[in-house]
Amino acid sequence: MIANRGDLVKDMQARGLVVAAAVPTADYLPEVEDLGIEIYPIEMGRTGINPVHDIKTLWSLYRLIRRLKPKAVFGYTIKPVVYGSLAAKAAGVPRIFSMITGLGHVFTTDSTKNRRLQKIVSLLYRAGLSCNRKVFFQNPDDLQEFSQRGILRDATKAVRTYGSGVDMQRFAPTPLPKEGLTFLFIGRLLTEKGVSEFCEAASQLRAEHASVRFIAVGPYDPNLPHSCAAGDLQRWKDEGCVEFIGNVADVRPWIAQCSVFVLPSYREGTPRSVLEAMSMQRPIITSDAPGCRETVENGVNGFLVEPRVSAPLLEAMRRFIEEPTLVPQMAKASRALVEQHYDVRKVNKVILEAMELA
Repeated sequence: MIANRGDLVKDMQARGLVVAAAVPTADYLPEVEDLGIEIYPIEMGRTGINPVHDIKTLWSLYRLIRRLKPKAVFGYTIKPVVYGSLAAKAAGVPRIFSMITGLGHVFTTDSTKNRRLQKIVSLLYRAGLSCNRKVFFQNPDDLQEFSQRGILRDATKAVRTYGSGVDMQRFAPTPLPKEGLTFLFIGRLLTEKGVSEFCEAASQLRAEHASVRFIAVGPYDPNLPHSCAAGDLQRWKDEGCVEFIGNVADVRPWIAQCSVFVLPSYREGTPRSVLEAMSMQRPIITSDAPGCRETVENGVNGFLVEPRVSAPLLEAMRRFIEEPTLVPQMAKASRALVEQHYDVRKVNKVILEAMELA
């Protein structure tokens, strides 16, 4: 919450608003209290649809909202959006808003099981968003998907934002490494984040260029859907081509070490890690996929590659190895693109104006 909505909370407080937050217990961290707002932990499953657990979540949110009597409710990620909106409507909250931060793994795989889940998720979203005054979308592909599936039937409710924005002072430009080339991946070690493609490309390139470094920063949780296989992770570690760092509290020192940032994800809302790397003046390699493609002007501040395959990613990485002058050139373009669209102050202004709180 601190990373994704902390700046928005601070902007609300600066306008004299009193803010409280219902936070899933799995995501609760003591640092959340540093925001200076009332925090209410809520039991909420991170993944999957369990009717019994989800009804308990809905009831807990309803009781909390009835007690607090807020003038407005703002939800983000699927369960808080759906159940938070329905609970707020039942509790008589006059102004309800939601942020769509991506469609998740259900919409990245077109299997028979996932098609059934897509129908269920679409119905849940439709029910929740029918209560909303405005719905914020971080990329045009998600908005189009919601329109085509009939999830959001009133187009006037939709508001496009450039992700959640990035704090350009906190993620200030840092000098590029003086020697060698380092490619950095930041994200949970999930199949849909493209970690397999990153490691496969790294393995081949290290065989050709032993001095090039490849670093992966992010947690591994085998209980999450679509986590990379434990056997694959151990094999990559044994090969030694990629340095696996694990979860870190502050990604800035790692971005500062890298020459090029890589996120070959299959689908995102707008990837915060990419925006942070862009703000720190790093070129980007990411997927030509929803949520990712908006962050790169192909050939200007980086390269867009086909998702789900390693060969195009490998070739994009090789371009930087063979043409190192591209790195500083594209690095400056990344920062310029952030200044133009992704400054958190600009993004928050759009959100607060749409909520009539500016």
